Amino acid sequence: MPTTPVEADLPTFAALFGEDRRPDPYPDYRRWRERAPVALLPGAVAVSGQAEAVQLLRDNAFGHPKPEIRAPEDQRPDEPVDEEGRVVRSFLGLNPPDHTRLRRLVSKAFTPRMVERLTPRIEELAATMAGRIADADEADLMADLAAPLPVEVISELLGVPLDDRERFATWSHAMARGLDPDFLQAPETREPAVRARQEFVAYFRELAARRRHEPGEDLLSTLVAVSDAGDTLSEGELLVTLSLLLIAGHETTTNLIGNGVLALLRHPEGIGALGPGGELAERAVEEVLRYDSPVQLTARTALRDTAVGDVAVAEGTQAIVLIGAANRDPAVGADPDVFDPSREPGRHLAFGQGIHFCLGAPLARLEGRVVFRELARRVPRLRLAGEPRWNATTTLRGLTTLPVAH
Repeated sequence: MPTTPVEADLPTFAALFGEDRRPDPYPDYRRWRERAPVALLPGAVAVSGQAEAVQLLRDNAFGHPKPEIRAPEDQRPDEPVDEEGRVVRSFLGLNPPDHTRLRRLVSKAFTPRMVERLTPRIEELAATMAGRIADADEADLMADLAAPLPVEVISELLGVPLDDRERFATWSHAMARGLDPDFLQAPETREPAVRARQEFVAYFRELAARRRHEPGEDLLSTLVAVSDAGDTLSEGELLVTLSLLLIAGHETTTNLIGNGVLALLRHPEGIGALGPGGELAERAVEEVLRYDSPVQLTARTALRDTAVGDVAVAEGTQAIVLIGAANRDPAVGADPDVFDPSREPGRHLAFGQGIHFCLGAPLARLEGRVVFRELARRVPRLRLAGEPRWNATTTLRGLTTLPVAH
């Protein structure tokens, strides 16, 4: 594999994510990775080798630019700002020490015990929804299970009233489309994303105020009250944290379930490959995360002159990490383009690396494991009943429809 830099152009790179590639971008990823694990773009580098991606994601020479300062007349209702006019970001978009402070506060609220407490409810939801699919001749697995289950889980976790959960899902999907890099976003996706953030911020500003006076046992109440040596989340920090939890807890888990079921249905043994009681569900979750990651790319900025592998990277250069390509690097494991639910779990970057490793990974794994298990028990002969359709997002890869029958 070459280690010297290879020049490329942005249109060629953007073509990787065109609509025609959406069903299967991996052959193109492989060609880019084989040509150069680090490719030079105008003002950016594209990283597709796993060793190089791991190095970058763990390197404190890469991070995020400083938050933008907005004048009062330029401030937007969907972007909370602090007292100095800086746009407030979630800890995912910050560098230490701000990242350290915010992540520590959120971690004190989003505990393994809180996730574990949801297990019986997740099992109940998965059994009910898988049961409906078993009772029907045909179904859309996305609409009937993969999308509604994570919405129910994250809504219950945050204490969102039952009647508001449909709006919750609509906001999540619109905001997720706004996560793509600017050069990949169509103008028509930006306005719905901004409008969704505005409605989301207004809704949770009011709900958080209620929780301050009438706390419950939900995560929102805990986040409102959490403190560390007297430090607390500001209103803006709370709102952007909730936005992050919504997208990470809903969109990515929906994609994990949908991508996983599709991969299983295309496997020679189908859902039956999980075993009669879903014994391989846990391994299958890790294999889906590696094989068809719900998160396909992430970005960092060089905070000083540095290097990725043998390629020099100047301060201010954006680095785009192709997670989907890095996860199938043959340097990590044999037959990376083969989906094998019995594969011994290995390294993948679906949840990131380093200080930004996904805080919600245990919850996503739990939901995927429970759903796969229930499907194996109730509909082992599930099969595709039509052509699946992919959504239009690039950063988050998932399906809009997955027709099934049995």
